[in-house]
Amino acid sequence: MRTPSIYSQDDPISAALKPPSSETEAERDARLLSEAEARRVSELIDEDLRLERERMKRNRGDVKLLLLGQAESGKSTLQKQFQLMYRPNSIDQERISWKTVIYFNVVHSLKHILTTLEAWDDILDDESDNIDDSVSISPNKHRPNGISEQPSPSTSLMNSASPPNGTPASPARPGSSGSISQHITSKEPSSIQIGNLRRRLSPLVSADAQLADRLSGGITVSGSGKGGVYVRSGWQARTIENALGRIRQKNDSEAKKARESISQDAPPDILVQDVGRMLSVSKDDIKELWAHPTVKGLIARRKLKLDEWSEFFLRHISRVAAPDYIPTTDDILHARIQTMGVAEHIFDVNIHGKAVSWHLFDVGGARGQRHSWVPYFDDANAIIFVAPVSAFDQYLEEDPRTNRIDDSLQLFTQICSNALLKNVHLVLFLNKTDLLRTKLDTGLKVRKYITSFGERSNDYETVVQYFRAHFLQVHRRNNENRRVLYTHFTSVVDTKATQRIIGNVRDSIFRGYLQSAALV
Repeated sequence: MRTPSIYSQDDPISAALKPPSSETEAERDARLLSEAEARRVSELIDEDLRLERERMKRNRGDVKLLLLGQAESGKSTLQKQFQLMYRPNSIDQERISWKTVIYFNVVHSLKHILTTLEAWDDILDDESDNIDDSVSISPNKHRPNGISEQPSPSTSLMNSASPPNGTPASPARPGSSGSISQHITSKEPSSIQIGNLRRRLSPLVSADAQLADRLSGGITVSGSGKGGVYVRSGWQARTIENALGRIRQKNDSEAKKARESISQDAPPDILVQDVGRMLSVSKDDIKELWAHPTVKGLIARRKLKLDEWSEFFLRHISRVAAPDYIPTTDDILHARIQTMGVAEHIFDVNIHGKAVSWHLFDVGGARGQRHSWVPYFDDANAIIFVAPVSAFDQYLEEDPRTNRIDDSLQLFTQICSNALLKNVHLVLFLNKTDLLRTKLDTGLKVRKYITSFGERSNDYETVVQYFRAHFLQVHRRNNENRRVLYTHFTSVVDTKATQRIIGNVRDSIFRGYLQSAALV
């Protein structure tokens, strides 16, 4: 008996698909055209599936590394260190685009200083020279939400009954932050001086919104905080495109070419040129404002709080405001811009003579963006969790009642307890140790912000080990698989030290990866 083929008239499917005998010539042409289009689409799908299988086969040995942590913890700076170590030429290609970011950092910092001065009527209140920096201080002009500059101190880390090592928690005791060394002899001259500086700097400060739009492409995000602007992956190329007025949709290959074309030879940005000229003209005024006794006094009394990137660029304003200024690598490491979404960076890492592609994912750390992390958990090989230990006296922009150290511990608990991540190689960076040293050296007391610190010595080694013990405690409580937690004390703006640590992390991740693959 003959078996019917798909071409046989005996085949019921062929019979069902057979065109009707009444089919006209136009209908036949339309049918053949539709069938040809269907074949073309089917072949494209088959090709995409084939390429995806090949990609998965090629990437089977790749390492997927996630950088996790709250906003302003140092994740993006750590990503830049990976970039410097494994793709140094790419920093040079995008160097010119960082000029926009640095100018924005300077202008935004000046705006913050002048706004704070205005809230205090441009004077330093001399009624009390010794002010406890743990006490809430309300300026003459309150915040719209009614929250004071300094929330109540955290009663304990993660609301634990007792801190590590069994030392009972002690309440914070009133203390003195020390007297201000410089005083204003006359309030009226001081307010007039600052008023004149505000007037002269107003054209420069007014460029804040324009620079923000240049970087973000006009995208605004609710609750963006002090950083002032969020950017997506590939912002470097878009910054130049926006400057040229060439905002348009691109396919993947065009976008890649645009990113690769960023260099110091890129066409000048008129806005950035104008801001550069204003900075050059206003350089002495900026120096005068930064050195003004009222500004120094507000900083010392913690009525004016600046981030480390603000202070870095204001200290180096002579160099930044130079007409021929080109950002240095150190400038790029200190530049602050907030990440929105998840940005992937691919590096070819040589490990014991074997080239391995590392896919590093830098994520936005604000509370409203943490939901975007989850899709990247299922096939992750390693996580570097970045926690800023210098932030014991800081509070979340999204929730000014939450201490940033508490938030880091809560976030670390979620990572350690997540079922998708139970076998992932875990590395902890206790970051910004340089800033922690500076704060402690100036006499800032940890117990005023975290009362569970109690009467421990306020020296660097005691403080940093105290925070480390709390993170280790979180890990022990959520470590069913007995994985090792690799801990490093870091300052990721320090290139030499950070790249040495990256080398150690690379080797430990590779060993863990081989073990998980049952190769050793």
